[in-house]
Amino acid sequence: MGEPHDHHPALDALPLAVDTRPSVLDQFTIDETGRPGGRPRGVVHPTGLEEVLAVVGWARDTRTPLICRGAGTSLEGHLLARGDELIVDLSQANSILEIAPADFTATVQPGVTRATLNAATQHYGLQFTVDPGADASLGGMAATNASGTTGVRYGGMRANVLALQAVFADGTHARLGRAVHKSSSGYDLRDLLIGSAGTLGIITELTVRLHPIPEWLRSLRISFPTVAAAVDAAVDMLGAALPVSRLELVDAVSIAAINAYRGTAHAQAPALFVDLEAGSAAAADADEAEIDRIARGHGALDIALARTHTDRYALWEDRHNLFFALKARYPGHRFLVTDTAVPYSKIAGAVATATRLGAELGLEASVAGHIGDGNVHAVVPYTEATREAAQQFSDRVVRHALEVGGTATGEHGIGLTKKRYLREEHGPAADLMTAIKRTLDPLGLLNPGKVLDA
Repeated sequence: MGEPHDHHPALDALPLAVDTRPSVLDQFTIDETGRPGGRPRGVVHPTGLEEVLAVVGWARDTRTPLICRGAGTSLEGHLLARGDELIVDLSQANSILEIAPADFTATVQPGVTRATLNAATQHYGLQFTVDPGADASLGGMAATNASGTTGVRYGGMRANVLALQAVFADGTHARLGRAVHKSSSGYDLRDLLIGSAGTLGIITELTVRLHPIPEWLRSLRISFPTVAAAVDAAVDMLGAALPVSRLELVDAVSIAAINAYRGTAHAQAPALFVDLEAGSAAAADADEAEIDRIARGHGALDIALARTHTDRYALWEDRHNLFFALKARYPGHRFLVTDTAVPYSKIAGAVATATRLGAELGLEASVAGHIGDGNVHAVVPYTEATREAAQQFSDRVVRHALEVGGTATGEHGIGLTKKRYLREEHGPAADLMTAIKRTLDPLGLLNPGKVLDA
């Protein structure tokens, strides 16, 4: 496959074709955060369990570390190489193995993306609900316990993966979990793999939950005079037990970027983006009226309602295009994206802290987030000249979240960027994590150094 870069003799023994072209390998040396990595030894593209087993066997024999990759949308440095790893690209392991509508499940290979699965399941009136924004692969989403806009109602990957198959560093493989919606049998090894960022095993198959597509949907964009008013309204909506499936906060800076990018003219003020699901038109009308009452009680400046599919799609395209809008607003910049999560009572404080820190450090930070589950994102455009300030911003935002009982990462996962906070967040439990890693991967072959130093 072209001229290799620093070709290693052991690569000749690989049971799969390996790509060592520098132009290909260079694609793996930096991610969206701007954090640099090394050039890996090569890339292989297994298409199923047997080929993954063969690669792991070769890695064990040659003591070569492996980094698994799906769609490559990770934001925490999970996929960056030090220079000695082999990239195991699972994007070609992309078959939908079974859709079982009567069981509300689908079984897929790890390279299947959420959009591909939803295109196949919509014919049954079903959907896979975890939506991180990007069209990520399901294997990668499980590896980072991804979440997203629908987490407030449907949860993240941990709540939506019923079973998985994984290959371990010793060359064995096992099926973890069962395709049932509850079980009290044995240790929950499935959940151990979910969120492990490929450091404990390589996921080769998943059985995921499907949910009915609701017949009645309403979407709203509600502008508020302050972020605090928007947060208080969001908490009241949750407290009223309304069937909210998406509840997103976008600050005024973000709205300005959306207006410029999308050609819209929304009020340049903090806004909530809300989705309501209902079983009947009457229920939808009643819930919509209650949302209106709560919003106006918190000083809502404007309420935009979308009832048709076309209008709802347009409303949510504003939110889904936020990152692209910010990239267009700050050409030539890299972007640091935080994803702390805090208790509901601390959300307004977390947002205020991020806004204040941005101003103190001379950064144009914008704040958005999955406010319905306490997940606060701050997006900071930076250049080489402001890189250090951006890192200070991230560190101080994370430490504030930990101080108020939150977590360093609500959905992006622990990678190179966040592992230094692991002990501060988990205390002695970090030692237990290290013991598990050393037991399952004593040679340190699986994505080493990305969650723990072990």
